[in-house]
Amino acid sequence: MQVTIGVKHATRELTLDTSASQDDVLAALAGAATSDVTLSDDKGRKIFVPAGSLAYVEVGETTTRRVGFGV
Repeated sequence: MQVTIGVKHATRELTLDTSASQDDVLAALAGAATSDVTLSDDKGRKIFVPAGSLAYVEVGETTTRRVGFGV
């Protein structure tokens, strides 16, 4: 699953691929206004966002990539 995080007062957004479910990611982000957020990606890197700095989060579902020109 791909997660895109926007941080206040930052021009770039953070994008990470994780094997965690949407529920796990949303549970980690639930208290983002009052507590720090830490997420980890599939490569073992950790993303830390300080409390109150979270602007937005896009959580996408992983889809299998198609090969070829089939519909």
